[in-house]
Amino acid sequence: MLYLFPVSVAHAAGEGGLLGGGSGIASMAPFVLLIVVFYFLLIRPQQKTAKKHKELLAAIAQGDRIITKGGIHGRVQNVKDDVISVEIANNVVVKLDRGAVLGMQTSGDGDGK
Repeated sequence: MLYLFPVSVAHAAGEGGLLGGGSGIASMAPFVLLIVVFYFLLIRPQQKTAKKHKELLAAIAQGDRIITKGGIHGRVQNVKDDVISVEIANNVVVKLDRGAVLGMQTSGDGDGK
């Protein structure tokens, strides 16, 4: 008997359905609105941030002070294609992939060298 409940509710609703028989477009409006809100609140800002980061990576040059995604601060010694050499201490140079750079160090950061 319990399995007949959804059928009886649908039958009792008649032609109009449970919500009064609104048009198909009107019933889709909340979903479209939700997609638009997600685009402007989540997707678009993330795309802007990714674009700025890509521009930053393309602009890395010798002598720039950078911060890696691992939290290492250093100065760029050499740039070749996608590999950069970074001096992290006196006479300590590591090679990093360009994508490992998180950002540029501002003048107030670091040890003042």
